Amino acid sequence: MYLALALSFAHVIALGPSFVNHPLTQLIWGALWVTTAGLVLAYRVGLPLVRTLRHQLVVSEVHEEGPDVVSVILRGRRLDRLAVSGGQFFEWRFLTPSMWWQAHPFSLSARPRPPYLRLTVKGVGDFSSALRHLRPGTRVAIEGPYGAFTAEARARAKAVLIAGGIGVTAVRALLEDLPPKSDPVVVLRASSEDDLVLADEVAELARQRKGRVHELVGSRSMVKIERLDELVPDLHQRDVFVAGPDAFVHRVVAWVRRLGVPDGAIHYEVYAL
Repeated sequence: MYLALALSFAHVIALGPSFVNHPLTQLIWGALWVTTAGLVLAYRVGLPLVRTLRHQLVVSEVHEEGPDVVSVILRGRRLDRLAVSGGQFFEWRFLTPSMWWQAHPFSLSARPRPPYLRLTVKGVGDFSSALRHLRPGTRVAIEGPYGAFTAEARARAKAVLIAGGIGVTAVRALLEDLPPKSDPVVVLRASSEDDLVLADEVAELARQRKGRVHELVGSRSMVKIERLDELVPDLHQRDVFVAGPDAFVHRVVAWVRRLGVPDGAIHYEVYAL
C-alpha cells in the first residue's frame, strides 16, 4: 500500500495537468506528501520502536483461563510510564520466526502492574491460537495504546458494562478505572459457565466499587439480552459500555437505543477476526 501511494504521487507530479510546468504547485503538493509520510514514519514506526525499546517486554508466562482462552503475562521495564487506560488495546508483535511479521490488536485484560502487563486472548484464528505456545523470554514489540473505550468517555456518573464472551477483557480493565462507590452494573454474557473467564476478578472489582454483576449464561434462544431493562432499571440514566463479538455488540447497541439511551452515552468495542 505504501509503495502504491508513492508511485501514485510520482505519477501525478510527473504527468498531472495541475502540476506540469507549475513548480509552486509541485512544491506545495510535495511538502504536503512529505509531511504526511513523516507523520506515518513517526507514529507507525518511530514511536512504536521507542516504546518497544523503552519497555523491553518479554513473555513471562502463559496460562489457561478457559476453553481456548489464555492469558499472556509480560514483564517489562518502566511500565509506570506507559500511558494507558483500562479498555484500551495495543497492536502486539511477538518476535518469533513465524509471528514477527504481523501485528494483531488485543486489549489489556488488566491495568499495568509494574513490572507486569497482561492480555487475555481467545483462540479464534491461527495467530491467536498460537499464543498458547509462546515460550517465556519471547520478545514483544508494541504499537499503541489505541481506543476510546475508557472511563474518560463517560458522560454520566454511573455506568453499565456489558461483555459478550472475550469482550470481558476490556470491560474488566475498564472497571479498574471507575472510581470508588460508583455503583457500576456489569453484565457478563456467555454460552456456558466455562466461558465466563475472569468472572471472579470482575465480581471483586465490582464489589469494591459498590456495584453488582449479572451473569447471563446459555444459548441465545434461552438468554435474552433484551432483559437489560429488567436487570438495570435505571439503564437510561447510565453510560453504556459494550464489548464483544460484532453481532452481539450491535444487537445490544440497537436495543439500548430503543430504551432511550442517547448515542453520546453509548460506547462500544467490537472483537472480530
